[in-house]
Amino acid sequence: MRRFGPQRGHRGSEQADVAFANVSHESPDNIITEKDASRVGVYSFALLMFAAGFAAVFVLSSPWLSVFTVLGSAAAGLLLASTLRVAAQWEHVALLRFGRFRKIAGPGVYVVVPFVDSVAMHIDRRTITTAFYAEQALTSDLVSVDVDAILFWMVYDSEKACLEVANFPQAVRRAAQTAVRDAIGQVTLAELSVRRRQLDHELQEFMAEKCEEWGISVISVEIRNIKIPKELQDSLAREAQAERERDARVLLADVEHEISEMYVEAARVYNEEPGAMQLRAMNLSYESARDGKGVLLAPSSLADGFVDLGKDMAK
Repeated sequence: MRRFGPQRGHRGSEQADVAFANVSHESPDNIITEKDASRVGVYSFALLMFAAGFAAVFVLSSPWLSVFTVLGSAAAGLLLASTLRVAAQWEHVALLRFGRFRKIAGPGVYVVVPFVDSVAMHIDRRTITTAFYAEQALTSDLVSVDVDAILFWMVYDSEKACLEVANFPQAVRRAAQTAVRDAIGQVTLAELSVRRRQLDHELQEFMAEKCEEWGISVISVEIRNIKIPKELQDSLAREAQAERERDARVLLADVEHEISEMYVEAARVYNEEPGAMQLRAMNLSYESARDGKGVLLAPSSLADGFVDLGKDMAK
């Protein structure tokens, strides 16, 4: 498996982000209305807990109804809503107790002790797609290209993703950018077009090994678009046209050579077998006169050939 490492000599990532953002990189298959899973159930549960805590305290303290009763009921509702929480089916929640890792909670209902426990992170366990790019990456033959790619990955160990790396989605994206730049630097422009699927596989293996220590599984890496400078596109087009013309001329020369060899062989046969030449002459005469639209003037030697051939056949 090919090993990829960091590549130097590129502009700052922030400048590259701004420059690339000013150019449209979307393909028609991306023009789709985005539909994410709803979190209405999570918010509804929190609202229900607040209402239950508020109602319980308000009913118990209704004989002493006052502003403090309402405030106390609201505080009880907030306390219950912050204690009993719910996580969606596709997510885990990292809990800290006094700043130390406690456990990974969810999916479903989990308990957070107020003022003791804190929610550090909500971790999505679904497959995530991350679009990234490598701007002005240099191939091994020093051609500058812009590569647009997409990464499919998911978190398989929520504890590692929370504790081993800060902002793991950004870390995965940056690692993919670095790997693509280095992979492009090891192939020529021609190989980049031909070996795209092989590069995808090599990048997937490299990213899977790198992200495993973060509790992240890389499913696939796919290069979507390779953009080269317009000046180089014109040069490559002329080069391809010249190559096709050269191939056509070589093919024509080969055909001419084969035809000349066949003519030489035919001449040798006609020279060695006079009868073959006479038969060829008679065949040409027949081809010329079979339509009956004209008069064929043949030399006497041609007629003698018919006579000689008849005598040979009589014998």
